[in-house]
Amino acid sequence: VRKYYEVHAAESVAYLNRALIRLQDIWEEIGIPEEQRVQRTNDVHKHIKGLLDLMIAEEDELKTRLVKSIESCRQELNNLCAELQLPPFEEEDGCTMLQMEKNSRTRLEVMKEQKRQRMEDLKILSVRDRQLCRIMCTTPFAIDLMTVPSLKQLESYKIYLDNLSREKDCRHNEFVSVRKEIITCMDDLERLPETSFEISVMSADEEAFCLSLDNISALKLLLGQLQERKTERELQCSSFRTKIQELWDRLQISQEDREAFSEHMVRSKKKNFEALQAEVERLELLKMQSLKSFTESVRAEIAVLWEKCFYSQEQQNAFIAYHDDNFTEELLSLHEAEVATLKKYYEDHKELFEGVTKWQNNWALFLELDRKANDPTRFNNRGGNLLKEEKQRSSLQMNLPKLEKILKVKIDEWEQENGGEFLVNGQKFLEYVQQQWDQHHAEKEKEKLERQMKKTKQTQEEMLYGTAAKTPSKRRVGGTPTPSKLRKLNGTSTVSTPNSFLSSGLGGTTCLSSFQKPPSARKGLGLRTPGRGRTPRALDRNKENISHLRNTPSVILRSPDTQDRTFTFNSIAGSYSEFAVNLFLHLFHFPSQIY
Repeated sequence: VRKYYEVHAAESVAYLNRALIRLQDIWEEIGIPEEQRVQRTNDVHKHIKGLLDLMIAEEDELKTRLVKSIESCRQELNNLCAELQLPPFEEEDGCTMLQMEKNSRTRLEVMKEQKRQRMEDLKILSVRDRQLCRIMCTTPFAIDLMTVPSLKQLESYKIYLDNLSREKDCRHNEFVSVRKEIITCMDDLERLPETSFEISVMSADEEAFCLSLDNISALKLLLGQLQERKTERELQCSSFRTKIQELWDRLQISQEDREAFSEHMVRSKKKNFEALQAEVERLELLKMQSLKSFTESVRAEIAVLWEKCFYSQEQQNAFIAYHDDNFTEELLSLHEAEVATLKKYYEDHKELFEGVTKWQNNWALFLELDRKANDPTRFNNRGGNLLKEEKQRSSLQMNLPKLEKILKVKIDEWEQENGGEFLVNGQKFLEYVQQQWDQHHAEKEKEKLERQMKKTKQTQEEMLYGTAAKTPSKRRVGGTPTPSKLRKLNGTSTVSTPNSFLSSGLGGTTCLSSFQKPPSARKGLGLRTPGRGRTPRALDRNKENISHLRNTPSVILRSPDTQDRTFTFNSIAGSYSEFAVNLFLHLFHFPSQIY
């Protein structure tokens, strides 16, 4: 570059010399004197020098401006870096003054644009912040609006406003929902807004309501108060309806009058409440005018509740007013209080009472089916009910103990929670159940004994008077003679009359019988003794009768001879055939007693 400058300087000097020589030639040709030519040469020199000085001065001024511009840009860049919280600007090495100035100006413009953009973003966010603060009654975000925010601050500001906006949406939705319920409650209560807050809530402009936490809490509190009033009114109306229904039933109000009042038995508006209250007062007045009939009606209800609560007679007698015939308002109040107490007692133990009632119903059905199972006439049924009843009886016999176990667990839990005993008819439920089972078993045993006694009596009657007809089941043992075929000797029967032989097995009387022994009795009859032969089929029948009569007195057979022998029957047979078989087996086992 320097050589380039030297070449241009040499050319300029050569051109200047040529120009001066040319001027000298022109001046000589013109004839300008020497002095003037020198003067003019000096003027040319001055002109050229002045022009060069002017150019140098302008360029020097340009240099000065560049230096000042660079310094100014550097100063602004440093300030902007500080405001924008950026690292200081650094120049690149080897740059000329013009490049430095250009780079500084370019960087300065970029940073100014960043500052402008940040301030614009801050302004937008601040406007949004003020709107949310106005709606939600919150304080603005803590940021200096006159200072250029950093990128981190802008991001935090934006996140804060986004969260606040979501919170605003949630509060607004909650406000709309609660407001709707408040309007419904006020409409049901037929109530107008009274306070300024209630007026603002009921206002048509939803956006005008401040969604602050305090206002939302106050809104929920207002809704709770209204719902409480509504619930209280509904409970009062429900209480009135229950009271009215009871009074209607006890006073026997006609169905037409009830239907005329039916519109107030559903809703709980103010007019319905007032109508219900007036109806209760009217019915109470009618009740006071008919104390006796009303008290008797309440007593009937008490009797039903006693039965439902399984009250014992002792518990029922504890309510002395039940038997008082002096019908007064005080007596009626005592009865109504007793009804309320019994209803509460039933509701508190409803689950257990229902379980006990279920057990009792199943027990009654079981007893009925068991009775039918022991009824001989049941076999006359050909409609298929016999099988159904037997299946149902078996199912009940299995399910009753299961139900008892379930009730025992529930009763134990209830007694632990309440610290008392759960009584049914004045006694513990399990004792009550055991008593029922014991009574049932006792009745079964009693029926069994009665059947055995009846069968024994029938057997005795058959033995005494004979049977009218023989059934196929009463088979005779082979080789056993019947009383009609017994040999007679000297015109007399070998067997005495039945009256002299055996009386009732339970009476324990001794029977005497005398026989005359035929010559060939021992060989001619050919009977087997019980120890040597098979037991007849008839001996296997009616075992329950035999077991029942094991403790009856023995029957003693004696002969009038000097060589009397005594033998006993351990039991009385269940039929005449069995008795006959046993009789003759014993007779021929002791031949010396015959004749």
